[in-house]
Amino acid sequence: MSTDLSAAAHKVLLTGVSWVTYERLLAEHQDRTGTRFAYDEGDLEIMVVSTQHENPNRLLDLLVETLAEEFDIDLCPLGSTTFKRVELLKGFEPDSAFYIGRAGAIGGKEVDPAVDPPPDLTIEVDVSSPSLDRFPIFAAFGVPEVWRYDGSRVAFFRLERGRYVEIEASMALPPLTAAMATRFLEESHNSRSTQWLRRVRQWARNQR
Repeated sequence: MSTDLSAAAHKVLLTGVSWVTYERLLAEHQDRTGTRFAYDEGDLEIMVVSTQHENPNRLLDLLVETLAEEFDIDLCPLGSTTFKRVELLKGFEPDSAFYIGRAGAIGGKEVDPAVDPPPDLTIEVDVSSPSLDRFPIFAAFGVPEVWRYDGSRVAFFRLERGRYVEIEASMALPPLTAAMATRFLEESHNSRSTQWLRRVRQWARNQR
């Protein structure tokens, strides 16, 4: 097993990790909400989230919930719920994830990735040097849409034939575009939270 540590990114990447070890680490950290795990066929990334990471994640999370409310779209937020499937040898804990539109089918029950559909939308914030590519993990689970923020812009991706392609507008929350999501994040830096939220709601109402 080898290790690659990035102190600035608060990440550690381990290789040659068994599934048993991965599950043991998950169990040992199940009450620590500031730690994320991603596993892909023996590669394990452990990330301790920082304010720089969580601020945009929370804003994008709030953006999704606010737009779903304004557009009257059924929504079930999953937060950083653990998704893992031993037959795939893959697992991930999203920064944020949602069932959108089919939230009623979940009905507040405990999600079982082995039988339940994947989340409709997953948010990934990566404001540091990337290490483990999560897109193959998301694709293996069949996540239809991923939003990725790299510290400067938000990009939207749609799953097509097992690979993600960048798209302009969200499938889950039309007519929101990646450019508009980026703009909302930028505006949040210079606005009070209440002013920012009112601006988001007004924009949504203007789209009707």
